[in-house]
Amino acid sequence: MPLKNVNEVNRQEWLKQALSELPGGVRLLDAGAGELKNRKYCGHLEYVSQDFCQYEGEMGNAPAEGLQSENWDTSSIDIVSDIIAIPEPDASFDVILCSEVLEHVPEPTLALDEFTRLLKPGGILLLTAPFSSNVHMAPYHYCSGFSKYWYEHHLVERGFQIDSLIPNGDWYSLLLQEISRLGGLEREKGNWSWPFAYAFSIVALIYFKFRRNIKADDLACFGWHCIATKKKVHVDQHS
Repeated sequence: MPLKNVNEVNRQEWLKQALSELPGGVRLLDAGAGELKNRKYCGHLEYVSQDFCQYEGEMGNAPAEGLQSENWDTSSIDIVSDIIAIPEPDASFDVILCSEVLEHVPEPTLALDEFTRLLKPGGILLLTAPFSSNVHMAPYHYCSGFSKYWYEHHLVERGFQIDSLIPNGDWYSLLLQEISRLGGLEREKGNWSWPFAYAFSIVALIYFKFRRNIKADDLACFGWHCIATKKKVHVDQHS
């Protein structure tokens, strides 16, 4: 496994900052909240969690495929429902948070439709999804490849203004993550050459330590961090 999960660390730092900047008392929906790891950043908010609560961890998904969690506890979720049909009235939330969830939704644009319905005009959408992702939480992993163009197309089409759209890492950090996984994966798969894989990983780590810090987020990244605002509809009183 990687020496440091840069993807996770970067994302959680961004979420902590974005959530801490929200005004106190606003009503927030954490869509696909899972084990509520972002609730700790929402003590000043009216926090409501939602999840479909069908993933049960590795023991509940035999045969185990991809990267699984041995245990997965969603017993504290407030709303148990499909993410595309959340039983709440229109315009009932000031903020919707959806972090690393859309890859687990068969039709992710339908989730955007539901967020559009649930957000008040002027409401804020905090959204992250993987551009590159190994299979996890099987069989509930349907897609990845959420590029910045996906956000720019689908959010604007639904009446959102994108306020911030920044990459999490780049092609090089993604490559380094996968190289650092190589030795452990080869050993796990029973490949006799796993010691050479570890040696290769060490050489790669040394290379990345001394290479020039040139970014390549136009090629790939872990994913994108997006803040978008649902535009207010202005009615022309003279029409």
